[in-house]
Amino acid sequence: MFVSDQVRLDISFDAARAGLVVLSRGGSLTGVSEAAYGEGIAGLARAGPLGAVPGASRLAGVRSRDLVQRDDRAGLALRWDYAGPGGGVFPVLDADITLTPAGEHSTLLTLVGTYRPPLAAQEAGLHQAVLHRVATATIRAFLSRVADAIVHPPASVA
Repeated sequence: MFVSDQVRLDISFDAARAGLVVLSRGGSLTGVSEAAYGEGIAGLARAGPLGAVPGASRLAGVRSRDLVQRDDRAGLALRWDYAGPGGGVFPVLDADITLTPAGEHSTLLTLVGTYRPPLAAQEAGLHQAVLHRVATATIRAFLSRVADAIVHPPASVA
């Protein structure tokens, strides 16, 4: 399913771009992805009869391309993969994260992509509307965590 969300950051574009570089190169992107994915799995467990399924799928990897920078835009492509119950690895999220200036001291952080709930959730018969709500909540949690990491980078890398 198609997903998108955006957050306004109260920092300059240059500062946001520097924060996204730190996030993408410092391993923090994996941490914020794992936390958001975990929230999504918990949401699926609350939404339907998944039984042991939430434990059967876990985020297996987070990959991103190098940050592409232009004068008025910076962004990176991102993919989450998860390990399914049969041991196979499947894409869960393919997305572009983009920063654009939104004023002298403000930046817009946008995510646009496709999100696929774990196959087991679909096989459990959950209604598409429920799956869409969980996907939206997962992406919102992820983008919120990315925004926080950009605005408040860890002290060890700031």
